[in-house]
Amino acid sequence: MLKINDLTVQYGKQKPTIEHFNLSMKKGEIISVVGESGSGKTTVIRAILGALSGAGKVTDGYIEFQGKSLLGIHKDEWRKLRGTKMSMIFQDCGGTLNPLRKIGKQYVEYICTHSDVSKDEAYEKAVSMLEKMQLSDCENIMKSYPHHLSGGMRQRVGIAIAMTFNPELLLADEPTSALDVTTQTQIVRQMMELRDTYNTGIIIVTHNLGIAAYMSDQLIVMKHGKIVDQGTRDEVINHPTSEYTKKLLKAIPEIRGESFCLKSRILS
Repeated sequence: MLKINDLTVQYGKQKPTIEHFNLSMKKGEIISVVGESGSGKTTVIRAILGALSGAGKVTDGYIEFQGKSLLGIHKDEWRKLRGTKMSMIFQDCGGTLNPLRKIGKQYVEYICTHSDVSKDEAYEKAVSMLEKMQLSDCENIMKSYPHHLSGGMRQRVGIAIAMTFNPELLLADEPTSALDVTTQTQIVRQMMELRDTYNTGIIIVTHNLGIAAYMSDQLIVMKHGKIVDQGTRDEVINHPTSEYTKKLLKAIPEIRGESFCLKSRILS
């Protein structure tokens, strides 16, 4: 479904932010990209989405989605792809919502922009998606402003919006890092349920190796813009090849002498 080969991204004349990045993804697969701040992991998903900021550009390699190159395509083609075939969940979905408009008005407008339905049909679709995110009193949420909702509720609204058109690919940039542990658990489980329901492929960027180990089919560990470990979850967790990954694993707490990652017990 998605293939990235030898991808290099550079901002202006600076040193490349990511170099020689490779990824191959099947439909319905979950891939976690793990690394510290500045490792280049967010640049990866921005490159996939065609949303590199400022002077950022792909200087080498290619990105293919469903057999078609994503490099150099027209903005009209991007408009068709974004929000329908591929969507993104941000670290703080509340920050992407207009604080001066009610959730319902924004959500209905979004649906009408990307599909040929009436406002009434769009409203029903929005309420249905919020209910699938296990939000209660969805009619009231539609009438609320973003600041009326908790951080966890805003994040669920953001995920509902991202999943409205059952995208083939969901990109998630630190979707749980701003939330408390209990809410993190709920959001992660709901994302996995959405994968199981719609067979959506998910690429999640995170600094939390525990969450990555719990969710992923594949794990990619990055440092200074380069991949230092890559493979299936079990391969990377049980047989890391880089010292950096080994140190990350050692930093994860243990309960009763067992690592959360090694036993895949985190969040269970």
